Amino acid sequence: MAKTRKMLSDWRAPYIQSLMKLIETQSKATLANWAVDYSEQVLLPLWSKHYPDDLRPQNALNAARRWLSGEIKLPQAKAVILECHVAAREADGNPVAQAAARAIGQSASTIHSARHCIGLAFYGALAVAYDELGTDSPWEQIEVFTAEECGRMEAALRDISVENEPNPAKINWKC
Repeated sequence: MAKTRKMLSDWRAPYIQSLMKLIETQSKATLANWAVDYSEQVLLPLWSKHYPDDLRPQNALNAARRWLSGEIKLPQAKAVILECHVAAREADGNPVAQAAARAIGQSASTIHSARHCIGLAFYGALAVAYDELGTDSPWEQIEVFTAEECGRMEAALRDISVENEPNPAKINWKC
């Protein structure tokens, strides 16, 4: 197997820049709901295909939803979400599952910091590409696929975005 990347890393890529611009117009709650929904629909099945009995990523998404609804406090949610990050580390050697779990963990972590939602693109698009194309595909082909997946992510956010959001998240991208 060829050496795989663990995440996308080009902050200047047009598809990342476009997504970031849209993210900056939305509230943390909208971003968290988007990231959790997308992760549950697209990435959780990739994790479950490889680790059907490991519920830590699903638990992280559930904890984020429970925090968003006011059922639990942030420290309780964060403890569950951190277990998803542990699951990702333990999936070393399985690039699809590892990237999916990392994306899920970052998506759920959006409840803590809106900036974490970009992890959906950096990890999640790669998980989908590796699952669809295989890890031995040429990087150029994977990159085209990840750009398309990021486009689907952006479309999903655009579908739920609040026009003229009065309280957009203040994000320092640190990139």
